[in-house]
Amino acid sequence: MLKKILLVALLALWFSSSTWVDTAAAQTAAENPISAGDTAFMMISAALVLFMTPGLAFFYGGLVRSRNVLNTMMMSLMVMGLVGVTWVLWGYSLAFSVTKDTLSSGGFAQGLETLVGNLNWAFLNNVAFDAPDPIGYAGTIPHQVFMIYQMMFAIITPALISGAIVERVSFKAYFWFILLWSTFIYSPLAHWVWGRGFIGGLGALDFAGGTVVHISSGVSALVAAWMLGARRTYPSQPTIPHNVPYVLIGIGILWFGWFGFNAGSALSAGGLATVAFVATAVAACAAGLTWMLVEWVLRGKPTAIGLASGFLAGLVGVTPAAGYVTPIGAILIGSITAVCCFFAVSLRARLQFDDSLDTFPVHGVGGTVGAILTGIFATKAVNAAGDNGLLFGNAPQLLEQIEGVVVTYVFAAVGTFVIIKVLSYFMELRVKPEVEYQGLDVNQHGEDAYNDAFITGEFVPVMGSGEEPLPKH
Repeated sequence: MLKKILLVALLALWFSSSTWVDTAAAQTAAENPISAGDTAFMMISAALVLFMTPGLAFFYGGLVRSRNVLNTMMMSLMVMGLVGVTWVLWGYSLAFSVTKDTLSSGGFAQGLETLVGNLNWAFLNNVAFDAPDPIGYAGTIPHQVFMIYQMMFAIITPALISGAIVERVSFKAYFWFILLWSTFIYSPLAHWVWGRGFIGGLGALDFAGGTVVHISSGVSALVAAWMLGARRTYPSQPTIPHNVPYVLIGIGILWFGWFGFNAGSALSAGGLATVAFVATAVAACAAGLTWMLVEWVLRGKPTAIGLASGFLAGLVGVTPAAGYVTPIGAILIGSITAVCCFFAVSLRARLQFDDSLDTFPVHGVGGTVGAILTGIFATKAVNAAGDNGLLFGNAPQLLEQIEGVVVTYVFAAVGTFVIIKVLSYFMELRVKPEVEYQGLDVNQHGEDAYNDAFITGEFVPVMGSGEEPLPKH
């Protein structure tokens, strides 16, 4: 074990001792001076996106039962540590590192780099802190700022998956799943869409992650929930959110951070960031209003969780379109996405499929609807670098969006199935039945959110579960 640690340390030392700014980066810096304003904007945007993951922890944590709240929140917060490190070591390089010579050469090398990046930027080798990236992703900010901004996306995306499998998955299995999924699913997919990969080459538009973030996590969540199976108390016992104010705090943080998520994807402060910022705000407003009204009419009462879910659906739906649509287009996307997600949640409940916190009905369906609607409402009037959608005379764009969605569905579903299947050969994926009935907080983490177990000196079984109270510690 000690030898392995020393080997990793020596590798890290070797990478860190190599030059930080290569010739291409230096040339890029001379041609495109760093903008202090853009740099400040992007660092703030990166911080906002990171803040979304604790927001997600509150959102998910409030929706589960009290005996699982710490475990659920840990499933988001742990990803901040794990992916934050692996992104520096290899994830960023796999997602974004390509060579200009390869891109222009054709042949096998070019074909390979449309599938996954190389390891030239592993350990942040040649990722400069005072020069733009040499590929041209963002020409007015330091390469490390672009890297750290993209890291925040890599963190929150796999954390979204946890919502489908909470209250039953082993924390150990979840840890290894995140490690493998972020490496073999997220990094290649980010490369396909944003890193000069083949989905971008298809012409599909994805401004801030409709496919990369929401469809990939939603589909993976669906597969993971199916493979793990339902909670043992589902659907015989209702699962009532234990802390609705946590949910409302969570959606507030998520919405706040989403401005960095979408507006920051412009990669500079200016008109395009303004377009995305406005679209993000109005789409969420329209979606929350729509969900509340639909719920009010169909179910008789508007709920706080319904309103929060509507806001979230709108934010998800507008993500791929944020930099390509007018404010009116964003409002329509928000409302349409909210309606689709509302009925997807209702259908999931009727089918009694245990996607615990409706990850696929909101993120998977919302991301799909948003990606397709981008092919309808996109207009070059707000972003000349994009394309017009169906409403503006470009019907093929809609087909390109659908192609991107289908590819993402297949890749995320198959990849997730393989990862979970492999893990099942090495470890138990679920906690034991008695742990599930007791709650995962004390068993998996040795902590109790509200001190119930420690005050009484015993675990509290689920009422009506048929389980006998377990002996005191």
